[in-house]
Amino acid sequence: MTLLGIDNHLPALQVVIPLMGAPLCFLLRRPVLAWGFSVAISSATLIIAFLLLQTTLQTGPLSYALGGWAAPWGIEYRVDTLNGYILLLVTAISTLSLLYARTSFEHEINSAQLPLLYAGWLLCLTGFLGMTITGDAFNVFVFLEISSLSSYLLISLGPDRRSLTAAFRYLVIGTIGATFILIAIGLFYSMTGTLNMADLAILLSKNTESRTFHAAIGFLLIGLAIKAAIFPLHLWLPNAYTWAPSAVSVFLAATATKVAIYLLLRFLFTVIGAEHSFNLFTLNQALLPLGVLAVLIGSVVAIYQDNIKKLLAYSSVAQIGYMVLGITLVSLSGLTATLLHLFNHALMKGALFMAVGAIFYRTGSLRIADLTGLGRTMPLTMAAFLISGLSLIGLPLTVGFVSKWYLVVGAVEANQMWLAIIILLGSLLAIIYFWKVIEIAYFHHKSSEAPVVNEAPLSLLIPTWILVGANIYFGIDTRLTAGVAEKAALLLLGGTP
Repeated sequence: MTLLGIDNHLPALQVVIPLMGAPLCFLLRRPVLAWGFSVAISSATLIIAFLLLQTTLQTGPLSYALGGWAAPWGIEYRVDTLNGYILLLVTAISTLSLLYARTSFEHEINSAQLPLLYAGWLLCLTGFLGMTITGDAFNVFVFLEISSLSSYLLISLGPDRRSLTAAFRYLVIGTIGATFILIAIGLFYSMTGTLNMADLAILLSKNTESRTFHAAIGFLLIGLAIKAAIFPLHLWLPNAYTWAPSAVSVFLAATATKVAIYLLLRFLFTVIGAEHSFNLFTLNQALLPLGVLAVLIGSVVAIYQDNIKKLLAYSSVAQIGYMVLGITLVSLSGLTATLLHLFNHALMKGALFMAVGAIFYRTGSLRIADLTGLGRTMPLTMAAFLISGLSLIGLPLTVGFVSKWYLVVGAVEANQMWLAIIILLGSLLAIIYFWKVIEIAYFHHKSSEAPVVNEAPLSLLIPTWILVGANIYFGIDTRLTAGVAEKAALLLLGGTP
């Protein structure tokens, strides 16, 4: 479906609104005004994303030509079930994280820096949305750089000086990843003379024997693996999530790697094509051991962490491994599992990082040893952490169970029972590292001389419990998540959603 009417500029507005809002947010020098403005902007993008997904489900993919220049000569924004699903996830997480952010930022960040922080947030949101909605390969790189540069800023403003080191490491590694992606796009252009992703898919299919094509795929895979933090190219992630401001950790943990996984899916299945990616180049054989190692090593390393945010960061490395495993199955069940886990992991990890941010707000510490007795003094916060942790483990009636069930079904259908065992083993390892936190919070008693810790304020608890509620609701009613994920998976495999 091609959008022509003046009322049908939603794809462009999805990106333009936060892009234009960022400098305006910076000019609002009062932190409360900058926060309110950024919440309004993010909420507007959420409404647009919902309308776009609803439209694609009813009428099929949407095509929007920027400036009236038709593709492939102009830049095309294209929305289908797959990226409409990702747009909704990113905007929803951004809006909830911003509602959470005001109290958290006021506690952690100098007030003079807050307008800059909110402006950087909107730029980061712009980059994520632009990468997701664009149908132009070079535009992917442009928006990738916008999101990356703003992410470096957001991380560097953390309350601990180590945030500067974490941001610099992310900058160096992220720049390498972006360079590899740009080289791949340049090689694609040299072969085809086009940057439109739909046009690339047609023209590249005629050049599969070219060494340039082989080199481009190698550069692209490594670049996207860095951005998605696929093991062993995840080294930027633990420190970035650990030392960023609490609300930034929530936002990035729930969105950044998810958009990178989306790009990996889009290029492998749509631009390069599943037939070439997995039959000709057998990329699934390269990705499969990386996914297995991510699940096992990420989980084992998480067990030995004494910083709760770093524990969650290494847990994210393991959860990304599950998404990679779903991709390697190259089946409807496997891809549905990947897309489901992409969405569900955002809900789980968002809630967990919100709970940790509330703990840091009251205790000023991220050490697991300092959580002693918080199950009694911060019951709502720790209950949110407990439920979200059970969801990550995969307890029935939570979202974690749903996506892991689909993944196990995909493995069984592919006659790879050993892979189903790896998935179950990853869940058992998750029990170990979450039990460390739960044991200290609920079963260890705080010294009578220790200062009294009060429950977190409602401004932190309400967004946290919205995500906790989503973990339970979408674990019971899967019509939206599983239904849309299956349609998107069918689209990737060349079917009609």
